[in-house]
Amino acid sequence: MRAMQLAVPGELLQLITRYTGTPEAGQILVRVSACGVCRTDLHIVDGELPALGQPVIPGHEIVGRVAAIGVDVEDFQIDQRIGIPWLGWTCGRCDYCTTGRENLCDDAKFTGYQLDGGYAEYVIADSRYCFAMPDGYSDAEAAPLLCAGLIGYRALGMAGDARRLGIYGFGAAAHIVAQVAKFQGRRIYAFTRPGDLEAQQFARELGADWAGDSTATPPAPLDAAILFAPVGSLVPAALRATAKGGTVVCAGIHMSDIPSFPYEILWGERRIVSVANLTRRDATEFLALAPTVPVITTIETFPLARANEALARLREGRITGAAVLQLA
Repeated sequence: MRAMQLAVPGELLQLITRYTGTPEAGQILVRVSACGVCRTDLHIVDGELPALGQPVIPGHEIVGRVAAIGVDVEDFQIDQRIGIPWLGWTCGRCDYCTTGRENLCDDAKFTGYQLDGGYAEYVIADSRYCFAMPDGYSDAEAAPLLCAGLIGYRALGMAGDARRLGIYGFGAAAHIVAQVAKFQGRRIYAFTRPGDLEAQQFARELGADWAGDSTATPPAPLDAAILFAPVGSLVPAALRATAKGGTVVCAGIHMSDIPSFPYEILWGERRIVSVANLTRRDATEFLALAPTVPVITTIETFPLARANEALARLREGRITGAAVLQLA
């Protein structure tokens, strides 16, 4: 199979040819049709997450079809369309796993990081962490649901019943969660990079009640804010924009350092929480909800060999919606 492999963080991915592999017990081999390009992939490629000391194939928003099945797999059939997300394996035995918090498992393995991912023609996955995909989406349209959608959905849950919701960083995850939030009857306040009028207009088209620079003060105090932008200085900015009793949700796996801030902007029972990965329950709930909203994904597709270009465009903020590698 062909794959785009990261040999050393900070370098470009290389197009390689390697053995496809055979699924072991509990695993399935999936022929990849599409794979979303996520900001977490950028963190891995740019060396902002701990390096693994070995080459890796990135990609964890994978949509494809089952090509082979290992023993002890009963939930899937050959040629069934499935999705593979970021959380790719957990121990199943620790306190976190046995109390519905598998996203916090200390021994977890992640697709496109500890496990080879979807920037490839085939991928082997643990069948426990694969999901049937909803109808009504092409493979490329469905790919962003598997991380941008799932992490956004989990972050929205942590925001509680906030009526006035701020979203900082209007990229792939934000453009999905905004649609869910509007479906739930919330008011949306979108914050973008200063001067990014195109992203602000995109937010308005998706139903945002207000859109402006991340340095701006919204027209009304927020009940909660979700930060998708990995910029630590936005945490105190969001606290200042949030009313007493409100929540600031940090939804990324990586963020630059949060600067010190006066206690008075946290006081008043405001709180800061983080989102870590996802659970299988998140996946089943959100994948059932998405076609009901219906969530419409805005995508820009690239062939596998242009993965570096897609990553560069994402890094520079030049993707509207989500970038997706299309293989079939």
